[in-house]
Parts: sequence; C-alpha cells; structure tokens
Amino acid sequence: MCGGFTCSKNALTALNILYVLVASILIGVAVYGRASALVTNLPIIGGILACGIILIIISILGLIGAIKHHQVILFFYMLILFLLFLVQFSVACACLAVNRDQQRQLAERGWDQVDDDLRVNVQKVFGCCYSNQTSTQKSCPASCSSSSCPPCLEILLDTINYAFKLCGGIGLFFSFTEFLGVWLTVRYRNQKDPRANPSAYL
Repeated sequence: MCGGFTCSKNALTALNILYVLVASILIGVAVYGRASALVTNLPIIGGILACGIILIIISILGLIGAIKHHQVILFFYMLILFLLFLVQFSVACACLAVNRDQQRQLAERGWDQVDDDLRVNVQKVFGCCYSNQTSTQKSCPASCSSSSCPPCLEILLDTINYAFKLCGGIGLFFSFTEFLGVWLTVRYRNQKDPRANPSAYL
C-alpha cells in the first residue's frame, strides 16, 4: 500500500489527470445524449454535463494543490470534490431510475412543445413518422406514410433510454473515484513533506 509522502503526491496527481479524462468522457456522453434527444428537454443530462465541466476545473485545482502541497487549496479541493461526488452520485442514480413510462412522458411532452420545423427535421433525421398524433400528420416527410416509416416515438424512446443508461452508468462508476480522491486528499494533506522546513509545517 502506498504510504509515503511522495507516493501519495504522485497518486493524487495521477488521480487528477484521470479526472480530466473522466470529465471529458462525461461531457462527450452528455453532449451525445442531448444531441440524440432532439425533441426533449432532459435536465438530468444537463446535470451530467455540468458535473463534467466542474470536474475539469476541480482537477486543475487538485493538481496545483498536490504539486505544491498547499494546505488551503487541498482543503477546498477536498470539500468541493465531496460535494461534486454527492451531486454526481444523485444525478447518476436519477438517470438509472428513469423508467420507460417516464421516458415516454418526457418524449411526448417535448414533442408537444417544439415547433413544426423541428418536428419535420427530427422525422427526416430518424426516418420516422409521428403517426400517433393527428395534429402532426401533416408534418410527416413526403416519402413516409404510417405504414412505410416506423413511429418516431419508439425510435426516440430507444435513443433516450440509451442516453440515460450511458450517462447514469458512467456517472455512477466515476463518482466513486471522486470519493477515493477525497480520501486520498485527506491522507496526503495530513502528511509531512520531508523536504519542507519542520518549523514551517503546521
């Protein structure tokens, strides 16, 4: 087990570099989820995106604190990282807990709120026709009919479900690395730098 000051410093530095990669993955997944769900307002995916951006900022703070062994920076890093762990864990669990009926309600509510131009665009992109809504029959692509094109709702539900599960799974897995970062920071912060002046250590 890594117990020395240098080993803890290197482990915390490597963990923060991993956080940059994790944040990039979270941002990419959230952007994909938002782009693939064209007609829905998914605030949970927005939460994953926000967590990714915040995690990049925090990881930079953690790198500075780890390299300099700065007590104040490490304290705030540890505090913010723990809060981010709570938020990301909650958001990831919420993503995984959304069932098919709730996804259907999100899709239908989103479809009702968008204008006809976006409806036509979605139907062209996915090659579908939203045929179970009589008010949108007129916006189906000319090449589509209710028999030749699949219903948009089912295609959107599959895409939304995939985005939720992907965001939730990745968010849940990597939220535990943030908890590991909090523990490692507490340990590293309480270790004495052997190169430092003993009288300067508090």
